[in-house]
Order: sequence, then C-alpha cells, then structure tokens
Amino acid sequence: MLAAGAVLAALLATPAAHARGSAEVAALQVVLSGKRLYGGAVDGVRGPATERAIRRFQRRRNLIVDGVVGPQTRRALGRFARHPVGSRVLRPGYRGWDVAELQFLLAWHGFPSGFFDGLFGPHVHRAVIRFQRWTGLAADGRAGPATFGALRAPAPTIGFSLAAPVVAPIGDRFGPRGQRFHAGIDFPAAAGASVRAAARGRITYAGWLPGGYGYAVSIAHGAGVRTLYAHLSRVDVRVGQRVGLQARVGLIGSTGNATGPHLHFEVRIRGAAVDPLRVLHLG
Repeated sequence: MLAAGAVLAALLATPAAHARGSAEVAALQVVLSGKRLYGGAVDGVRGPATERAIRRFQRRRNLIVDGVVGPQTRRALGRFARHPVGSRVLRPGYRGWDVAELQFLLAWHGFPSGFFDGLFGPHVHRAVIRFQRWTGLAADGRAGPATFGALRAPAPTIGFSLAAPVVAPIGDRFGPRGQRFHAGIDFPAAAGASVRAAARGRITYAGWLPGGYGYAVSIAHGAGVRTLYAHLSRVDVRVGQRVGLQARVGLIGSTGNATGPHLHFEVRIRGAAVDPLRVLHLG
C-alpha cells in the first residue's frame, strides 16, 4: 500500500501546464452558442470557430468587425455578458458570463456541474459545495472572492504512476466535450476484454452505478485516491476485496450510457476528478 504521508505531499504538488483553456473564452463561447453563432465545444480555446463567431456577431450588430471583445461588443452581447467575474457573489438562480466561468473552473478542478450554460442551478450549487469542502472553505454554496481565489489555484494532481487498465488505444480524453466536461478518459476495446486494476487497493464499489456509468468498479488506493472503471459487461470483484496491481476487476462492455464497447476510466483525489493521462504508465 502507498505511504500516506508521501502520497498526500504529492497530491499538493503543482501540476505541469496542460491544454486547459481560458474560463473567459469559455464564457464567451457559451454566450455565442446561445445566439446560435458557435457550435463547437466549450473548451476555452479561442480557435478559428470562436473567431468566426465573434466576427459574425459584430457584423450582425453593425460593430467594428475586428474580432476583439471590447466594451462595445461586450455591451452588445446583452444581459448575459453584463457581470464579469468578481462583480457579485454568485448563488442559485443567477445566470450570466460569471456563472459560465465558474462552471468551467469547477470542471477543471474536478467538479463538473453538467452543461456549460451559465445557469446557477442545482448541479452547480452541489459542485460549489463539494469544491468548498474539498478546499476547506465554508461550504455555503455561494461563489465569492474566496471560492474564486481557490479556483485560480492549480488543479489537483497525484505524484505516482498508475498502470493502464486495459490494452487499448485512447479515445475521448479528460476535458471539455461538446457542451459538457468529460471527467475521465475512454479506451475503445473489444467487448469481453479484461479490465485490470491500475494499482493495488481495496474495492469500494462493485455493481450497477447510476448516472450512466452502467456496471462499474471503484478501487481505493490510499490517501483519498480512487480509480473508477465503468460501462463493464461483467464485474469480477466484490466490495471489501483487496486486489493487486493488474488484477482483473471486470470485462469491457457498453452498459449504461455508452454508444459502443469501451472502458470509461476515472482517477479522483478525495472526490475531485483529475486527468488520468498525467499519471498513467502506458508503456
């Protein structure tokens, strides 16, 4: 079993730079999507599709078509764009640009809240409370300066390697996917292929998991680190069982919300989802 002290120290290490986009650009993409000008992923990356959408909006509103979201363009975007981050304390029932930024930041810190839509609904409220508890803030479900300050800090990471849970190529990765956030990585594989434990640990869940996961297994590896294996066709372990590295935990399937056989694999630190590719040894 991993030494708890060493693992906890590693959990707090600053992660390397990754392809995380800008929360401000993500909020812009949300408002442009609402105006049916942008149909891409809300990924916070100002690419060609976002640039074209800005210019189309400026042309439609008879503004200077320069692709710059300055004061005039911001005002023309309407009520949704009125509130920049920090201009108010966010709470249930609010909507707008600052709420969309909050959703994006929460997702990258491991607490996705459903669709990126700029609406502070029940899913966002629960995500804020979970994040506040994770960081040791007062869990009041409102997002003010302290919560946004914590969200500007590096996302959580771990400092040890995990073995690949299946021999298969990588499909969808951790990060924005359409209007939502994918909290793990997918491995497309043949139905019935073996799924194996990425590290030794104790089985904490084995069975049907609501929320679209289908048959799934969760393993605790110590110091709050857990891995999740979902969409299985069969579960081969039981809760409380201890398993070794690469022990078989189930078989590839397509149960739950799945369009074909694959493994959905997540890594979480005290409940916060982290990018598995940062710690997976694929060699």
